[in-house]
Amino acid sequence: MFNKKHLVLLASAGSITLAGMSTAQADTLEDTMERGAVQCGVSDGLPGFSAPDDDGNWQGIDVDVCRAVAAAVLGDSEAVNYISLNAVERFTALQSGEVDVLSRNTTWTTTRDTTLGLNFTGVTFYDGQGFMVPSDLGITSVDELDGASICIQSGTTTELNLADYFRANDMEFNPIVFDTSEQTVGGYQAGRCDVLTSDTSQLAALRIQLSDPSTSMILSDVISKEPLGPVVRQGDDTWFNIVKWSLFAMLNAEELGINSDNVDEMLESENPNIARLLGQDGNYGEGMNLEADWAYNIISQVGNYGQSFDRNVGMGSPLEIERGINKLWTEGGLQYAPPIR
Repeated sequence: MFNKKHLVLLASAGSITLAGMSTAQADTLEDTMERGAVQCGVSDGLPGFSAPDDDGNWQGIDVDVCRAVAAAVLGDSEAVNYISLNAVERFTALQSGEVDVLSRNTTWTTTRDTTLGLNFTGVTFYDGQGFMVPSDLGITSVDELDGASICIQSGTTTELNLADYFRANDMEFNPIVFDTSEQTVGGYQAGRCDVLTSDTSQLAALRIQLSDPSTSMILSDVISKEPLGPVVRQGDDTWFNIVKWSLFAMLNAEELGINSDNVDEMLESENPNIARLLGQDGNYGEGMNLEADWAYNIISQVGNYGQSFDRNVGMGSPLEIERGINKLWTEGGLQYAPPIR
């Protein structure tokens, strides 16, 4: 859920406007090229989505979005500066120009899309709000949580979802609110609450941070829709298109069977869809002021969407999240990208 203090003055391209009003045309692409790096707003450390590894290198499915943008714009997926943001400060950082793109498990909602001067560019992960409970409590359903104390992170959609669900089901709860995901899971592990609620993907990431993950379980109940995706400022259509099509390129690559291992071989493909995506037939980056090989750079350096999903949050990762509704539309899922043509 957004906070009213996020309805602040926006500074963009030397012009200041009120959120919700039209903004002056910015040139984030030019600024990024002059800087030589993408300013990427990420979480305050959520494994699988955006978190530094033991060597301090940022990893995750949200991180890969920023790496894809850097590959498309600068030809180098490592040309990214990562700025760690908590849920409360993330929108202000994007509005003020501190970051070029916000890619940190953020839910696409009406309010965020229409009143904050921001644009969502797609969905990297279709999610929903769930609940994690101690295994020894014997709880199997959210309907058994009447009167429970629940740990929750401030500045998120989970606050309103939780209140709505419990009110609609004539149940009561005691919210225990924290500022960061680290504090939230710490409070849960310390026994300050009976339950921890968040997006199910975040629960999976937080569960593996417990001293003994086997002591907690994630209930099967899901009480909301949480489409998570990257966000940019309004008023810069070129940058909006670049971030949007960087994700679409990864999705189209998976659908076409192109990955980081075979992309060079695919340059010789006679399939017109593959040729267009890889810049061998026309320049479909021209409308975004990019080179013809923009998508090739993404796929060769970052991989396709399926590769990113598997290594960061899927069965090839510690989180072991099933692909589920995040499968491609051709496999019965919701992931679908417009064609390159």
